[in-house]
Amino acid sequence: MAQFDDRRDAFEKKFAHDEELRFKATARRNKLLGQWAAARLGKTGAEAEDYAKSVVMADFEEAGDGDVIRKVKADLEKGGQAMSEAEIRAKLDELLSQAITEIQAGR
Repeated sequence: MAQFDDRRDAFEKKFAHDEELRFKATARRNKLLGQWAAARLGKTGAEAEDYAKSVVMADFEEAGDGDVIRKVKADLEKGGQAMSEAEIRAKLDELLSQAITEIQAGR
């Protein structure tokens, strides 16, 4: 019985760790997307960082990536840098790989 409890505890710890990493990677990805969009909009310095933070915060509005995509798409359109939802999703996928690499490297 003790072996079963040990296996269960190990599984629960791994699950919690994986979920924490998934959350960090998603937040990092969203920040990178915000920085990328800020550069396209001509924002630099503190203004760019504030914008990137606003993209991260947008992700807490609903489950999934729809809220982030809508925000960035609307902001890019306002700034004359219109992109399709598919292009933004592709950028999200690209940036997720980068975010995972950065987290694994301890950055």
